[in-house]
Amino acid sequence: MFDRLKKTLAKAVREIKQVVSEKEIKEEDLEPILEEIMIELIEADVAYEVAEDLVNTIKETLTGKRVPRGANVESIVRDALKRKLLEILDKPAPDIIAEAKARKPGQRPLVVVFLGVNGVGKTTTIAKLAYHLKKNGVVPVLAAADTFRAGAQEQLARHAERLGVPLITGSYGSDPAAVAHDAISHASSRGYRVVLVDTAGRMHVDYDLMGELRKIIRVSKPDYKILVVDSLTGNDAVEQARTFNEEVGVDAIILTKTDADVKGGTAISTAAVTGKPIAYIGTGQGYGDLERFDAKRFVEELLG
Repeated sequence: MFDRLKKTLAKAVREIKQVVSEKEIKEEDLEPILEEIMIELIEADVAYEVAEDLVNTIKETLTGKRVPRGANVESIVRDALKRKLLEILDKPAPDIIAEAKARKPGQRPLVVVFLGVNGVGKTTTIAKLAYHLKKNGVVPVLAAADTFRAGAQEQLARHAERLGVPLITGSYGSDPAAVAHDAISHASSRGYRVVLVDTAGRMHVDYDLMGELRKIIRVSKPDYKILVVDSLTGNDAVEQARTFNEEVGVDAIILTKTDADVKGGTAISTAAVTGKPIAYIGTGQGYGDLERFDAKRFVEELLG
């Protein structure tokens, strides 16, 4: 996982060490190496502005400094990168399971609306979270508010049946906001503590569908709007994150297919361009393959 980014950062540390000596470090000493690092970060799916920020961190840390012989240059560079990466990634993220468990009888259920384009694994991610909720003693209500894509409700219905959780649907072409409303009413009247709302996968440039999504949000008044992005889509995932956040607002991100992501830049970039936390990562195909994102562990693994 994330091998490309790990190798890029390790190479950066090694090559910078070679130009550092007892003399004062000048920007021109670093420039050729930093330029190469910038290119490799972009090739590892780090967005241009984020790669530039990381490179500038190294430059600002070392330019004008005098590093004595025998000093641990690797530690100096790694510590600078670690601080910058944690600044981007280490933000409080919603813990849906803990918050759902904390809901008391008579309270409005926790409402989570899932956003994302076609094919990112949104419906499967909802099923995974439903599995973990039920495993922790909280049965969720699923809302099939994708009344647009043929087969979408059947796909969620298969998951609901396998997991043994209730599902609220509507007819194709009906108002998806009404489905979300009905699911919340169903949960409230029967004492369920959480509602997970699936929405139509939509292209981030489709503003008519964005308007529909804004209506779902107005009606359902979600506690959280979670954007699901495919870590393998690189810079397209970054643009999706940026646009969804600007158009409807995003509270947190779930990254799917991280087990197959050898580059790794999408995690850093989506968090950086939105300023939002990564809440969970998908690590496989099974229902159990959803993990809470641990920023500190992620950064430690990246920097070795």
